[in-house]
Amino acid sequence: MENFSHLNAAGEANMVDVSDKPDAARQAFAEAFVELSVDLLAMIREQAIAKGDLLATARIAGIQAAKKCSDLIPLCHPLPLSKVLIDIDEYSQASSCGLRVTALCKTTAKTGVEMEALTAVSVAALTIYDMCKAIDKGIVIRQVQLLNKSGGESQDWERKND
Repeated sequence: MENFSHLNAAGEANMVDVSDKPDAARQAFAEAFVELSVDLLAMIREQAIAKGDLLATARIAGIQAAKKCSDLIPLCHPLPLSKVLIDIDEYSQASSCGLRVTALCKTTAKTGVEMEALTAVSVAALTIYDMCKAIDKGIVIRQVQLLNKSGGESQDWERKND
């Protein structure tokens, strides 16, 4: 088994030393799905959520979450983010419908931005839940996942379609 970079020789949690790594342009793209009832999705479409502009609030929450990632994830390095883009679009499948939240995070730094992108979609999805829970507590957040990342020593990576 490979050694975990976040453990020291004694097996204790440890922040990885990246001081000798060169800065590199890096980006990560993540998604989450917020499964909603048809009626709730119609209310969102009509901007009839009593708490205000749901989509704008969720986008701002996602951006803020990416910026605060190192405050939330204990061993995550603080990064100078150069771009955080949150998109929220409707989706409809045979068995469900709702909102697809995506986040693109970019930086030029010594370590990647995967955690920032994943945190951004997670908090944006949680914000959607929070703003809609008075209407329907049955909302489900599904499939929070990294779709791709580029830059850095570990090379580019892309999720393969199953």
